[in-house]
Amino acid sequence: MEQVVCHTDELQPGEMMESTLGKHSIVVCRASDGHYYAFLNRCIHQGAPLSKGKLCGAPAPTDNIGEYNFEKDGDILRCPWHGREFDVKNEGRMLVNEKYKVKNFHVTVENNQVIVYN
Repeated sequence: MEQVVCHTDELQPGEMMESTLGKHSIVVCRASDGHYYAFLNRCIHQGAPLSKGKLCGAPAPTDNIGEYNFEKDGDILRCPWHGREFDVKNEGRMLVNEKYKVKNFHVTVENNQVIVYN
């Protein structure tokens, strides 16, 4: 199954939107580099709608206590309920434990149309 979910001018880098693929609610994300990603619109923790969360960045570890670096701005999908964070550019894998991930879908762009399929 494949479906056009939006046009390329509807999402800017760092933005996301809710859509559907058949009977499934999905969240379509446009990462900081302009690439599109799509995921089941349901957090793996307790089922929160990820489209109500944020597409943001995350703190990165440093060698100095109390020092923080911020990275991946526009590439981290954060759950609205409990703050679980998923890397959209790494198949929707959870930041704290890459063993877990949100179901992802394939995305292509043709003639300025964003197409999601499984």
